Amino acid sequence: MTHHPVPPALAHSLFPEEILEVLRRLKGAGHAAYLVGGLVRDVLLGKAGADFDIATSARAEQVQKLFRKVIPTGIQHGTVTVLTRRDKVEVTTFRGEGAYADGRRPDSVVFLDDVVDDLARRDFTINAMAFDPIDQDFVDPFGGADDLARRVVRCVGTPRDRFTEDGLRPLRAVRFASVLDFEIDPATREAIPATLSTFARIARERVREELSKTLLGPHPGRGIRLLHETALLAEILPELLTTSPGQLARTLARLDAAPREVELRYAALLWDLAPEVAEAALESLRLPRAVIDTTVALLRMQSFALEPLVGDAELRRRLSRAGRALVPKLLSLGAAEAQAGADREAQATVHDVQAATERVLATNPPLTVGELALDGRAVMGILGSAPGRVVGEALRFLLEQVLEDPSRNEPSTLEKLLGDWRAKSS
Repeated sequence: MTHHPVPPALAHSLFPEEILEVLRRLKGAGHAAYLVGGLVRDVLLGKAGADFDIATSARAEQVQKLFRKVIPTGIQHGTVTVLTRRDKVEVTTFRGEGAYADGRRPDSVVFLDDVVDDLARRDFTINAMAFDPIDQDFVDPFGGADDLARRVVRCVGTPRDRFTEDGLRPLRAVRFASVLDFEIDPATREAIPATLSTFARIARERVREELSKTLLGPHPGRGIRLLHETALLAEILPELLTTSPGQLARTLARLDAAPREVELRYAALLWDLAPEVAEAALESLRLPRAVIDTTVALLRMQSFALEPLVGDAELRRRLSRAGRALVPKLLSLGAAEAQAGADREAQATVHDVQAATERVLATNPPLTVGELALDGRAVMGILGSAPGRVVGEALRFLLEQVLEDPSRNEPSTLEKLLGDWRAKSS
């Protein structure tokens, strides 16, 4: 095995004692054991690693015998989860993989004894490094540390082979480039459009997970631009290809301006689509229903903060249509759109709407039928009516009166207004 000098970030990193104890126990039993994957990458980038993954020459059955609390997470693939007092640690046997007939998962797995052979099956060089903090042994056979320094996402080995093995990898390349603000190596980038047929077979849930991580990263606009340039966007959200180049540029700017919340980022992305088209697109990505509903509601009310005010009564009607819970998101979305267009007039309008909204909501005005001083039962008594369409119309009439003037929300005032409404309706 080729040993590499240990980068200072790894040499000086203080790993949790419980993780070190797992490594010590494996090594004490005569097995090789390394921290691998995203943890090594993140430490080298100066970030706190969250997920501790260990690769070892020990077979899963041997790992189970060494630790008291073990979950056989994926024992057929050599993976078990060791439970420590505070952490869950995935421990996986060094392995190689057979052919990927379905472009999603290997047909077979073979267990190995050499960490270099294990690293050779991984997707990108920046994810194909291993570190043993006990013996200070850093293994980097494919130049991952150099690629981190160069800020490059590059496949391990031949890009077309890696992308044909697992069709999700092209999207992961874009996600890493976007989130880390890296470039994609030219050969790796060229292989993306050439392997779209494999990508098209990937489950939409897996696509959604990577897309959402891209959108929630620090550079979502760059991520979507890369998806467009590599033809992945046409596979993921073909609806967006109906927009003009100018609209796409505006979308990228809007995305970067929107707060890092999943509904806001999806609403910023799908801004130019009709709400029903956006809803179908979100459903195709298998997003949670609550996320879809909130995103579509944002799109239906996207002009909330961008239309100039004509008075408090009109603002109360806007607030009533939107619902209190959606208002902060609508203000943020409007601000992102105004910023994306570098439109000072729109930015001033958003500022005015936000200030007026805060002032009006501070008075706690009634905005829904449920906040009226007369409920449905009282309305039925006054009208002498059974539950039905008339009662609903009466409640909507009263709400409109109260939105016009909140001081009308008194039982006696509403009763008189209801009497006048009944007289006119009869």
